[in-house]
Amino acid sequence: MIVCAPDSFKGSAGAPAAAAALARGAAQVFPTATITQLPFADGGEGTLEALLAVWGTPERTVSVVDALGRETTARYGLSADGTTAVIEAAQANGLPQVSDVALQPERADTFGVGLIAARALDDGVEEILLCIGGSASTDGGTGIARALGAVFRDSAGDPIAAGGGGLSALAAIDDTGLDPRATAVRWRIAVDVDNPLTGPRGAAAVFGPQKGADPEAVARLDSGLAHLAEVLAGSGDAARLTDTPGFGAAGGIPLTLTALLGAEVVPGSRMVAEAVGLAEALSGADLVLTGEGSFDSQSLGGKVVAAVRDHAPASASIVVVAGRVGLTPAECREAGITAALSIAPGPADLAELSERAEELIEATAAHACALVAAGHQPASAGH
Repeated sequence: MIVCAPDSFKGSAGAPAAAAALARGAAQVFPTATITQLPFADGGEGTLEALLAVWGTPERTVSVVDALGRETTARYGLSADGTTAVIEAAQANGLPQVSDVALQPERADTFGVGLIAARALDDGVEEILLCIGGSASTDGGTGIARALGAVFRDSAGDPIAAGGGGLSALAAIDDTGLDPRATAVRWRIAVDVDNPLTGPRGAAAVFGPQKGADPEAVARLDSGLAHLAEVLAGSGDAARLTDTPGFGAAGGIPLTLTALLGAEVVPGSRMVAEAVGLAEALSGADLVLTGEGSFDSQSLGGKVVAAVRDHAPASASIVVVAGRVGLTPAECREAGITAALSIAPGPADLAELSERAEELIEATAAHACALVAAGHQPASAGH
């Protein structure tokens, strides 16, 4: 049995298209083999598309607001049984949606993401998979909680200003109006960074500048997040919240959601692996074709290729097809990868490779399978 489980080739081919191309290439060499397509993702961009392809369900749309409060629409998805929703936060608070105006790092918030979650709750889901990243906001997730009914008040009892810039005025959090469904469902937040909430490696310091924050704004946002953690911790240990790896992702979204909603923060690839049933899908595989845009040392640390390798049977051959291969054959073998092949047929620029990505992925998969066939034929081929 052959399983095709790639990530997206960013800007060139989505995971479903890449999986189909790998499958076509494999079928050229093993026409009678059982070939399974399993588009995969690491919890970042493309996760919604990958999960919908595996679940076989259509995307849904909802009217929301962007990070600056302007009306827009966002996509989300439901599992086939309707119990699980997948949300990409950047659909509502992403940088691209606000790139038409000057960036406003202290005003931008996550309220629109909460509106997507509210619609998912209306759909009756039992679990929300929240994929974060690419955000324009640094509000610690307070916007999401506001959309679900929480109120963040200043010392006069008035709601504080939206966005990270208002956090320093926070005196109390009123969660009496919080939608009870929001606390009843299971939340899992996919992260692919280990940055803490505050400090030199925190949400504001590391990611604030790309959202338009100058040094003064970074300092205010960092102080505001630290203050939010203190209020959420109450008499507890605020340092536990500010220092937890991953809490600095997407402007600190995990902070408020873990404190108020009991959300779990998990590596994105692990969350997606469970959602698509990766271990079960790979259990009988003789050959696994995986891949991504650039295969390098980072690919082996919690990304798609690493997850596929970790869940594949020890007896399976694992071949990586990528736009760029940055590891030597020895490094691949040491990492448990049988081989890694670039789709570049020769000297070519990125634009050319992107334009022909699916064609080149298919051809490279066929080459890989021919090499495998020269050594041994998958057990299910011909059966």
